[in-house]
Amino acid sequence: MKFLLTGLTALAALSSSANALYFYLDGTTPKCFYEELPKDTLVVGPYKAEAFNSQTRSFAPSPDLHISVTVDETFDNDHRVVNQKTTSSDRHSKFTFSAADAGDHRICFTPSGPAAVSVGGWFTHAGVTGGGVKLYIDMAIGETSKIQSEDQGKIDNIVTKVKELNGRLADIRREQIFQREREAEFRDQSETTNSKIVRWTLIQLTVLGVTCAWQLSHLRSFFIKQKLT
Repeated sequence: MKFLLTGLTALAALSSSANALYFYLDGTTPKCFYEELPKDTLVVGPYKAEAFNSQTRSFAPSPDLHISVTVDETFDNDHRVVNQKTTSSDRHSKFTFSAADAGDHRICFTPSGPAAVSVGGWFTHAGVTGGGVKLYIDMAIGETSKIQSEDQGKIDNIVTKVKELNGRLADIRREQIFQREREAEFRDQSETTNSKIVRWTLIQLTVLGVTCAWQLSHLRSFFIKQKLT
């Protein structure tokens, strides 16, 4: 049997905190509620599911508990806009959608898995929990500031990573400039060395030429003297 709750008012009635609403789900029975949304309304719903432990008589996250979340547009032949399945953990899961048109939207949560057990009725009675699954939810409907504050941590992480990347790019750019300066310095030094080598080679050739000319002149004079004598 599917229980239908109208709006978030019913959720608030089941909650002991105005900021962290929760309700119980019995076994694999889905729980649904309706929310009438204006067109282009953004909805972000962080949620967290915990399974009942019969030994400790308390609720805790369990890898054997899965939660399926569906959102249907009842005004459009139950057109489904969200259909996701998550596993219970210490961290909150989240569903997000934007209303394409104004009208009622049916939001349903369905437990599954070995930990989705039935321990009685839905409501708490005489200290006995009325459901094997405890689901926390804190939806932000059309509240941009709240949604931004919830995602601020992720945004800050992205900003930090971008700054780190910019710093690395700046380091790479400085290294490239340094390497270009080193290459220019090495090129100038190589050109200077090559010019010195060429100049020294020319000097050596000049000295050799002068020496050869002097030796030839000396030998010529020597042979002339020998011939005359």
